[in-house]
Amino acid sequence: MNGDDRNPLARGRVATRLPAQDLDRARRFYSEQLGLQPAEEAPGGLLYRCGGAEFQVFRSEGNSPGTFTQMSWEVDDIEAVVAELKRRGVVFEEFDLPSVYGGARTHDGVVQVENYLSTRAPGARGARGAWFRDSEGNMLGIGQPLDLS
Repeated sequence: MNGDDRNPLARGRVATRLPAQDLDRARRFYSEQLGLQPAEEAPGGLLYRCGGAEFQVFRSEGNSPGTFTQMSWEVDDIEAVVAELKRRGVVFEEFDLPSVYGGARTHDGVVQVENYLSTRAPGARGARGAWFRDSEGNMLGIGQPLDLS
């Protein structure tokens, strides 16, 4: 569980915020490559809603390091999602994972991760994953929980 229910953070909603130096470029990427439209817009940001959660892309002077997963989606069929996003022009990362995650290598952008806690499938200890960068350099991921028990 999340601990003390009197803790205001334990009762709060989590929402991701992703920086963008060029908000118009980011809007085009999220629309054309990911097929997402903002649910709300303001001069300094775009709010998106997906699967009961939300994330905001906000205007920022700083650069995203893009060296770690900043946000991810859990899906039922990672191969279908990766294929559709590739068709839309998304480029997936190819790399070796650290040994703590099984030391596997991506193949066609997808890898099986042995040591992963799923947020959607409690008790699952593995996932298939893929990563890509948005137009602003933010590292985004896609995961499909697996039950490896």
